[in-house]
Amino acid sequence: MRDVIVIGAGGGGPVVAKELAAQGLDVLMLEAGPRHADPASEWTHYENDANNPLTGFLRFGPSDRSAPAWYRETPQNSFVWQLSGVGGTTQHYFGNCPRAYPGVFSGYDGPDRDAYDTAHVFPFTYDELRPYYEWVETTLPVQTSAMGTKEQTFFRGCEGIGLPVQTTKTTTRDSFRPQENAILQPGGWAGKVSGRDDPRLRYPESTGCTFCGYCFQGCTKPHGAPRNLAAKRSTDNSYVPMALTADVWASGGKPVTLLADAYVTEIHTEKRAGELVATGVTWRTGATGETNREDARVVVLAGGCTENPRLWLNSGLPNPNDWVGRGYTDHFFDWVIGLFDERTESSKGAASAARADFPGHGSMENVGLPPGLQQFAAVFSDSGIRGHYDNGRGATGPWDGAAGRMIGAELKDALMNGVDRLLNILVITDDDVEAQNRVTLSALPADEHGPVPKVRFAQRRRSARTLRNREYVSARAAETLRAAGARTVIRIDWPPLLLHVQSSMRMGTSEADSVLDANGEARWVKQLFIADNSALANSLGGPNPTLTTQALATRTAEKIFSMYFGGQGWVHAESPVPSTDTRISERLGELGL
Repeated sequence: MRDVIVIGAGGGGPVVAKELAAQGLDVLMLEAGPRHADPASEWTHYENDANNPLTGFLRFGPSDRSAPAWYRETPQNSFVWQLSGVGGTTQHYFGNCPRAYPGVFSGYDGPDRDAYDTAHVFPFTYDELRPYYEWVETTLPVQTSAMGTKEQTFFRGCEGIGLPVQTTKTTTRDSFRPQENAILQPGGWAGKVSGRDDPRLRYPESTGCTFCGYCFQGCTKPHGAPRNLAAKRSTDNSYVPMALTADVWASGGKPVTLLADAYVTEIHTEKRAGELVATGVTWRTGATGETNREDARVVVLAGGCTENPRLWLNSGLPNPNDWVGRGYTDHFFDWVIGLFDERTESSKGAASAARADFPGHGSMENVGLPPGLQQFAAVFSDSGIRGHYDNGRGATGPWDGAAGRMIGAELKDALMNGVDRLLNILVITDDDVEAQNRVTLSALPADEHGPVPKVRFAQRRRSARTLRNREYVSARAAETLRAAGARTVIRIDWPPLLLHVQSSMRMGTSEADSVLDANGEARWVKQLFIADNSALANSLGGPNPTLTTQALATRTAEKIFSMYFGGQGWVHAESPVPSTDTRISERLGELGL
């Protein structure tokens, strides 16, 4: 019997696994997708090769890329952009690590306290989570992002609309700042020379971010670096290497056992003293179809906002308040593009290294993309062709003409004159948690893992506050681009791009509308915890979710250790070991990783 089984090796699962392994527990981590042990040889910068949702190496599907991707039913116009594999969706995230706004936590009494989703706050205070934020920020590490011309252009626009500079990690007012991101700062020749084959861009002549501009295609830079020194701190480059080498950097630590291509199909339970208790899991090995079962004292579910409800329901676990899978919350993204006569160098450097925050409304961030994804972003619209088939959304505002997708000469102008003469702003809305947005089981035929999930998203029946927030931040984005010197400003009016998704298994203050208690433990199944985005209580006010998920997962690991293994918490008493520690690199080399 294991001490702990962790289901999922994405943004949250490896955090729990690493922290508990460092305390000497026997941890098994199961990942349904592939493990890319050598991305330098397995991955490319070809955008379709990476991001094709059916065949790309970064897709939601099995290890065998010739096999079909795993299916989800999405009856509405939306795109669920989640990944399988070790690292999960952090494999293509931008590394942005802002903290949630204090207003989304219990006990907040600021002057804007009524501006947030006050019905669905975290069941503890911001100050209680603060040390866990600091722990993760040191572990990854999180640093002020390296910046270039596109960030300078963005900041010029922010100053032009009167925003002040934000100088602390805690955000309580409208402001702009460099991103705090989990991307290592350039060192040596990195950021100073360009060219894919320049020998100076190899480790150790270069360290950290080489400004290649392909953050969405994973991270293999700099060439030749140990896995735990890859620039972007996705969990496959940070927490997973730490979990696999816990015996060398943690006194009494025990390495995690990691199995990829292991799709969990059932969580087992039994009744003990009148309570339902999680006892273990069954998983299916994709390559062979073989099924295996293993028991554990604690099970941690971290399979993602879509798969967690599916596994829960397929396992026949209780759902007395009908909130399993409900509150499937995203950030109602929008996309605003400024076309410039000057060079913005939009495709160079970390994808997103500058942001502005509007507590109570949401946030916005500059995003630079390579050409294929830039074209996708410019045509991904809910309003039809720009200026021709407008449906009334975004028809008027501080942008040029009606909102909608770019086509023809306008799109050619934007792309052929160079993606490095435009600037993108991603609008990230503070969304309300809404019960009608949910994951259920589809009536379509089951796959080899059981009934598939159905993501039902009432995209245009959102709360009035969510819709107002989207309009507010979109207008600020357009004004920022105009103030920065854009000759044309275009609002795309994206349909739901379900990338920042959270809260489908939310923790909360009330048993009536939450699945987890304040410890991250399931209300109706003891010794079953949830530790990924689905556990978040709300949309955080608009900031990117990964840092808060990882801080919460660290807190959950401490709760598991103290509640079921007789241990004491460590975050308040110790200093974390950074994931870039040379002892980790050395042991990875010994293991051939």
